[in-house]
Amino acid sequence: MNYFLSEEEEMIVETSRELALKKIKPVREHYDAEGIFPWDIVKEMSDAGLMGLYIPQEYGGMAPEGKRGIMSMVLCVEELSKICGGISLAMAASALGTFPMLIGGTDAQKKKYLPDIASGKKLAAFGLTEANAGSDAGSMRTTAVKKGDKYILNGTKQWITNGSMAETYTVFAMTDKSKGTRGCSCFIVEKGTPGFSFGKKENKMGIRASATTELIFQDCEVPAENLMGGKEGLGFIHAVGTLNMSRPGVASQALGIAAGALDEAVAYTRQREQFGTKISSFQAVQHMLANMAVEVEAARGLVYNVARMVDAGAADFAKESAMAKYYASEVAMRTTTNAVQIFGGYGYMKEYPVEKMMRDAKITQIYEGTSQIQLNEIAAKLIKESAKKK
Repeated sequence: MNYFLSEEEEMIVETSRELALKKIKPVREHYDAEGIFPWDIVKEMSDAGLMGLYIPQEYGGMAPEGKRGIMSMVLCVEELSKICGGISLAMAASALGTFPMLIGGTDAQKKKYLPDIASGKKLAAFGLTEANAGSDAGSMRTTAVKKGDKYILNGTKQWITNGSMAETYTVFAMTDKSKGTRGCSCFIVEKGTPGFSFGKKENKMGIRASATTELIFQDCEVPAENLMGGKEGLGFIHAVGTLNMSRPGVASQALGIAAGALDEAVAYTRQREQFGTKISSFQAVQHMLANMAVEVEAARGLVYNVARMVDAGAADFAKESAMAKYYASEVAMRTTTNAVQIFGGYGYMKEYPVEKMMRDAKITQIYEGTSQIQLNEIAAKLIKESAKKK
């Protein structure tokens, strides 16, 4: 379908696609098998100007004045994820770690940290999840106690994407447990801060080129000036705002993985012969491909539309963001599973890319809010909207 992309957006797609095909495709199997972080590809992304697509120009990024740059990020992540969902996360996860600053940071905080992230000199990471605080962020145990001109952080964050690879972390901690979620605050923590270390690096089923690591805070002293927005108690607002804005990014990752699997499946059916004919001539296979294509295009429509909403400055896009993330991740899992089925026994082998795509797709149904949490959010918004109409 024609989504009437601007010349600049078409250029982002072309640049991202070329980088994915020339730089990522030849090495994706290596990074997946070894589970190592693709610093050389990050440099390529930086050199191509892709790391700051969502950051305003005034802070060294590429986002046009008055826009949030989400559509540009979505287009880039989709193209990169068609080839490798794990490697695309280096940029996407850095965006996730940056959004709290874009949403709630002071001008001084933005000027200090955003230019290096936009240039790709430094990566960011988002420190919200804990062992007992995944979907239930209100169960957070990490604390921050003010002492003079510093905050003392104690606690452990789990499953943090970009883990030990980042330089700048947006970390959520309780400054007043008695207030529940209203007692949560967000802090900017730099790598190398005394008391801040890294724990276990996870050995994952998919997205293995992405580093997923524990963040450990033991009497970690963070300057008071690094309190996001300069005010306590806004952390939960920053977290919710971040997830609403970042979910189109996860949705575009899922969309890219699904689209890549569809491309591989179609190409394979035109080569593979059984019973003396190409399997592309079998109606059962044709119907699988057709259903996959319809779902991928439907997911693309949802993802692009919510990205346009965000960039247009919509005040509330939580429902639409959840819809895009839910549907695209479900489509990614179905599409990659069907791609493996179409490949048959070959699809189960690591020599072919679809088994990796299937492994990579699964996480999109889990992180940044499980599919079940997305359904909760969609339903809650629907009910609230219905109540307002009466």
